[in-house]
Formats: sequence, C-alpha cells, structure tokens
Amino acid sequence: MKFESQFIGQSGAFLDAVERASRAAAMNRPVLVIGERGTGKELIAERLHRLSTRWDEPLVTMNCAALPETLIEAELFGHEAGAFTGATKARAGRFEEADRGTLFLDELGTLSMGAQERLLRAVEYGEITRIGASRPIRVDVRIVAATNDDLPALAASGEFRADLLDRLSFEVITLPPLRVREGDIGVLAEYFGRRMAAELDWERWPGFAPHVMDALEDHLWPGNVRELRNVVERAVYRWDVPDMPIAHVQFDPFDSPWRPRPPEHRRNSAPAAHAAPAPGGPAATGPASVNFDTIEDLRAAVDAHERAILAHALGKHRWNQRQTAKALGLTYDQLRHCIRKHGLMEGEEESA
Repeated sequence: MKFESQFIGQSGAFLDAVERASRAAAMNRPVLVIGERGTGKELIAERLHRLSTRWDEPLVTMNCAALPETLIEAELFGHEAGAFTGATKARAGRFEEADRGTLFLDELGTLSMGAQERLLRAVEYGEITRIGASRPIRVDVRIVAATNDDLPALAASGEFRADLLDRLSFEVITLPPLRVREGDIGVLAEYFGRRMAAELDWERWPGFAPHVMDALEDHLWPGNVRELRNVVERAVYRWDVPDMPIAHVQFDPFDSPWRPRPPEHRRNSAPAAHAAPAPGGPAATGPASVNFDTIEDLRAAVDAHERAILAHALGKHRWNQRQTAKALGLTYDQLRHCIRKHGLMEGEEESA
C-alpha cells in the first residue's frame, strides 16, 4: 500500500504526536497508534517505518476489519495446500511478507480471539505457524498497530487479550482530532485548496471568502483531516470563478432536496438519523448558529446574521445577483442595497 507522506500542521498537540513517533521509530519495539478515523494513523505508521533501521525492507499493511474472521488467520500467518476448502496451494502470510520489515495492522481491535492468541505468540517468540503446517517459521517483524477503539476497556471486558495489549503497548501514540488542533484547519484548507487549484490548472490561488473560512473553522470535523480534504477539494473543483475567492462550501455531499428517504421500518428503528444537524454539520454551509445568551447589541447581531446569510447565498449562486435575489425573495434593487450596506462589493461589478 502506498502512503502519502506529508505532515501538515502547526498545533502543539499534533507536533507532539509526530515527535513521539520520530523518537519511537529507532526502537525495535511494537507501537500502538490510537486515533479517530481520518486523523492520519497510516502516516504515523509509515513514519515509524521510514525512520527506523528497517526503512529499506518491506512495509506490509493489513486492515483487520476488511476480512471475514475465517480468513484473517490465513492472511496473517499463511496456509499450506489443502489446509481448508479452497486452499489449493501453499501461500505465505503477511508475517512472512514483512520479514525483516514492518507489519502495520490497522483496525487491530477487530481481531478475533483466535487470531489474537496466534499474534501473541508471534510477538513473544518471533515464530508463526502456517495453517495446516506442523513446524513454526522464524520471522523478524516489527509490529505497528492502529485502532480507534479503547483497547484497555476492551481488555477489561474480556474482548481483547490483556497479555497481547501488554506486549504491543511499548509505546502508544494518540493522535489529536482535528477539532482540537488549534490553527491547523486554516493551514490544511489552504494546502488542499492550492493543490486542487494546481490540479485544475488555475493560474493563481484565489483563497477562500471570509465566511467560508469561518464555516470551516466552526465545523466539528467528525471525519478529521480526510473529511477536510474532501470538503475543500470539492469546493474548489465546483467553483466556476477561479479569479474570485471561493465563496461556497458544502460539508455533506449527500445533502439534496431529492435525497432518498430510508424505508419506514429503518426510520422507526433509528429516529436520530433525521434529527436536526449538530453544530458544524450540514447546516454549517449557511450562517452559523447564534448563542442568544451572548447577544448584547441586538442591531449588530441582526446585521451580522443578515450579512452571513447574504454572503452564503451569493457564494452559493456564484455571485449571480439575480439568482441570489430570487432565492432570498428580494428584488434585484433590494439585493444590491444589501450588498452595499454590508460591504460585500468585492468582485461585484465583474459579476453583476
């Protein structure tokens, strides 16, 4: 598997995690990488390998959640011909492929108890046995494992082997979610935006309009950096006026008035699926929600909300003022008055 190797960010929490990975890389010990989806666990695994003494040996990846339980052990440890139905010839497993290198086990928490037991022996003794074989094979493999599960809690409840957790947790690197990485959202958005603009052969990078950057900063990013990249790249490629700042962003690509509704029995069993969006969810494509308890100047608050609505609508309609006026239920003259009132004149004469 090929990884992207860029580390983009400046927050202290993020840089601390990267520094810890750099220090651990030189140690020939197992490492656990913990983090939410989209936080960059694969990048940390690659860093641990590339900065180690094994850098010129194989880096083998296996997603433990991508295979049925009946095949995981065969994938990890290999099998002999005739070991089970369909095993027509012998096959080396991921451990043998990673010999002298690094084995990256993603979604470690999904391993079956049987696979955990065999993995424990491989970590402890450096030996694996193919399924259907009688003799063990010596392997020299460094294990890096990743998960978004709470492994100590799973071990306490008996769902994960505590002794295996002890063997794998020489070092534990916990990656911070994007929402706590102060200052990194803007840096990442700028990076992904510029890269997408270059891919589209734009002559220059116009940047984001202020209300779009505010929306990006306010979003909670449950999918972390991976979600941010998709949102930014989608906003850039959909933008048809490359000489003007990008003024519209859509967080939920499935958001549509024609989105199919789930069957009645699914709606009844999961009522939360159509609940009001959380702050930073799909509604964040429009004006941010207002905390009424903090309002001290009603006129200023109303003006700010009106300006946010206007900026969002103009961006959504690519600064086509007649379409924007129609969408907001205004006359063309009323819209132009609002544009002047709120100082939204930049680029207006070109696109009027």
